[in-house]
Amino acid sequence: MATIIVQPGGARAGRQRVDLTATAHNRLMLLLILFLAITGVLVLRLTWVGVFSHGGSGGDGLGGLLPARADIVDRNGVPLARTMDAYSIAVRPSKLIGEPAELARKLHEIFPDEPEAAFYKKLTGRGWAYLRRRAMPEEVAAVNALGEIGIEFPREKERLYPQRTLAAHVLGFAPNAEGQGGMGAEAAFNDRLTDAARLGQPFALSIDSRVQGALESELYAQLVQTRAKGAGGIIMDANTGEIIAMASIPVFDPNKLQNYAGKRCSESPLCNHMVQARYELGSSFKPLSIAAAMDAGVVTSMSKRYDATAPLPIGGFRIKDDHPLGRWINVPEILVHSSNIGTARIADEMGAAPLQKLFRSLDFDQRAPIEFHERAAGLWPSNWGRITSMTTSYGHGIAVTPLHLAAAYAALVNGGIWRPATVRKLDPTNVPEGRRVFSAATSARMRQLLRMIVAAGTGRSADAKGFRVGGKTGSAEKPQEGRYNKTSLVTTFASAFPMDNPRYVVVAIMDEATGQYGLRTAAWTAAPVVKRVVERVGPMLGVMPDEQRDVDISDLMPLLHGDAEKE
Repeated sequence: MATIIVQPGGARAGRQRVDLTATAHNRLMLLLILFLAITGVLVLRLTWVGVFSHGGSGGDGLGGLLPARADIVDRNGVPLARTMDAYSIAVRPSKLIGEPAELARKLHEIFPDEPEAAFYKKLTGRGWAYLRRRAMPEEVAAVNALGEIGIEFPREKERLYPQRTLAAHVLGFAPNAEGQGGMGAEAAFNDRLTDAARLGQPFALSIDSRVQGALESELYAQLVQTRAKGAGGIIMDANTGEIIAMASIPVFDPNKLQNYAGKRCSESPLCNHMVQARYELGSSFKPLSIAAAMDAGVVTSMSKRYDATAPLPIGGFRIKDDHPLGRWINVPEILVHSSNIGTARIADEMGAAPLQKLFRSLDFDQRAPIEFHERAAGLWPSNWGRITSMTTSYGHGIAVTPLHLAAAYAALVNGGIWRPATVRKLDPTNVPEGRRVFSAATSARMRQLLRMIVAAGTGRSADAKGFRVGGKTGSAEKPQEGRYNKTSLVTTFASAFPMDNPRYVVVAIMDEATGQYGLRTAAWTAAPVVKRVVERVGPMLGVMPDEQRDVDISDLMPLLHGDAEKE
């Protein structure tokens, strides 16, 4: 009987399959472990960079995701300045294959604001040169379609201002994304905007872009209508010092800077006249002087009368009123009729010390109270004799910036507390304490008097119905070659609203406005701007018109003798 022996080939094959499966499994596990290890190392590295490497230059992987300069937004988050990758167009003349003259002609067709000759000069130059900075994508496409290999399209970090000229003087500019800010907020807050730890956090200004747009629009319309040389305005929170809007005309576009080197402030669109220009602001000083007299105990009754029967002689000069009343007048009449004589008599009775003390407490002898680098100090009288005290009381012989005046009026109406202005959005819990410059009782009385000026005096053209505006006109001749030019006026209306609970100060200035029918004073040029601005921005700021509410001036109205005259 034969014996058949079967070799266990199948079993060996099965074991081989098991061994191969195990080997494959082990290899996969090893690869998985390596992958997890590498991933862990990367995660740890990124965590280390993000948490501990704040002082780096942004050259590592995480830094590349952040802008070189933080965005600037308004108080509501609307973008005002951004850093982004932008197209540029450049040329290497040595690589050009086309005819430079023909290329220059075609480039001029694409960019009509650039002369053909300027392009030709760059195309025939010796080295690499920009043909255009901050080019739009469609412009890049048009140039690329020319098929010129000597033209390049580098991508660069650029500082762009999406709102164009809006709030240009507040924002300022940065020459490039990585550089130092040139003026305005870009320069004042340069350290914050370039802080590597906060590049991804937008920096909020106190500006409200809606209010800013309305202010600029109304100022420009009045500038055109009155054929003025310039105009400006400020809207300030009376209780915090925050600048809600600030405009200076003429303006500039920070996206398209021109070379204004060597030009004086008065000649350059870069000049922010609200903080850099000093003016004698005329009768807008009178409420400040009257308030100082109240706190000094000189004016104790609104019915006390002062002699305004004739010009007031002093030191070889005569102080006159533009609209002489020819009689004795009381304090409300002094303000309602804007009497230089009455204000000067009160200042003379008060003496120089209280008035100096007030003006110093309002920083009139210091640079404009705001964060900007470009800001002027007031022109302070060198000698405070009797004449100086009398003339400065009605805004002559002393010059300050419009921002000085706005901060002073905020203190005048908010209960007496002066605070520096700021373009930084403040947390309600972080408002500066400020300092007291008027008593609360004097501030309350001045709210009545300012409202009275608008209801029955020189400020009637600023009376925005239902908004309870109070304020004071000021018309001052500009000094020129050591004397005053009678044909050149700076007109001002300084105001606040609503006067029963003041929330905002509004100052409007017109520089050398002609006015309609030759009416050039503030009542005809600056005050109407305030009326239209308040009517537009009041609802934006949460102040709705209400003709059922007003400041109670019933105890003062009987003191007026007849109808008030306009300035």
